[in-house]
Amino acid sequence: MDYLWAFLVGGAICSVGQILIDKTHLTPARILTGFVCAGVLLSLIGVYDKLVDFAGAGATVPLTGFGHTLFQGVKEGIRENGILGVLTGPLTAASGGICAVVVFSIIAAIVSKPQMK
Repeated sequence: MDYLWAFLVGGAICSVGQILIDKTHLTPARILTGFVCAGVLLSLIGVYDKLVDFAGAGATVPLTGFGHTLFQGVKEGIRENGILGVLTGPLTAASGGICAVVVFSIIAAIVSKPQMK
């Protein structure tokens, strides 16, 4: 059942993004930024923690999950370093994911031989 809930919740989040692309004049960059901000706001009010507990990777893998990770990093950073934690906390919390994106992007660029338009 865990896999089914993860699939359904993650699919629902992605479906909202697709509907926004199809029905509004928002650019994909604005929609993606909105998803990150929504993850932060939902974490702030305590809703996203419950969603993560319920759906697991279905809630943490989409961009709303990245916003949730940043917010959790801010909370932890403030607890450990005071106000300076606002800057250091999210970087510490998200550094593994950001590093993986950079490394795999370099590998993909080397393997795929991208061409300029």
